Amino acid sequence: MLTIGEFSRLSRVTPRMLRHYDALGLLRPEMVGDNGYRYYRQEQLSDLLRIQWLNSCGFPLKELGPLLSLDREALLPHLRRRRDELLQELERQQEVLRRMEADILRMEGTNMETPYHVVLIEDPEQKVFSIRETIGVNQYHDFFERLYQEAEKRGLKQAGPIQMLYHDEEFSHEHSDVEAQMVVAQDGPDVKIKPAYTCAAVQHRGPYENLHLAYNALCGWLAEHTEYRICGPAMDRYFGDPDSTPPDQLETGVLFPVRRV
Repeated sequence: MLTIGEFSRLSRVTPRMLRHYDALGLLRPEMVGDNGYRYYRQEQLSDLLRIQWLNSCGFPLKELGPLLSLDREALLPHLRRRRDELLQELERQQEVLRRMEADILRMEGTNMETPYHVVLIEDPEQKVFSIRETIGVNQYHDFFERLYQEAEKRGLKQAGPIQMLYHDEEFSHEHSDVEAQMVVAQDGPDVKIKPAYTCAAVQHRGPYENLHLAYNALCGWLAEHTEYRICGPAMDRYFGDPDSTPPDQLETGVLFPVRRV
């Protein structure tokens, strides 16, 4: 048997951390003496190594208990899922680093270019078929599928891009008042005219998850051009099919209807 001090010295894990593992039920001492001293079996060093390995893979200590007893085959799905989570996090962090690097270069005067060029455009009136609902952000894809289905039921043919208008008074991931529109050539039920607007607009290239960067660019433009005010719902205009176009090649126009005051 090893005292907690000996176990700590061999493993280079502090007695305090060993007590923490004990409190979490991850690594119990083999025996606790009448004097309160903790004793471990030498074989428990392998249990400690497994705890450290899983924790180094990003599994929180509080979640390790059920994983420690799993054999290799049962543990593999958990490792694959954790790997995928880390890859997604890595992609997010790489995107943050790219933006920071571009910002640093601009601030240093090395590169004054911005990935978004805000322009004022005259967006003409359009004949559109639309559906409007209050849904969560994660339901947008199915929402557009319903738009296509409802248009097909009415015999309407797409004659231009599809787009999303946001009617919310405030932003919400869970309850978003949105209107999906399809530009059509025919008249028919639920077909209306979207009015013409002057719009501050940018073109976004890349996955929809990064559309907030285009919104940031437009917000920055509005902050500098206070002679303009928003006068209608913001709109995302989609070019390309997300089911067949690689995410980094998707093109989306983001438009803010504005009027000069």
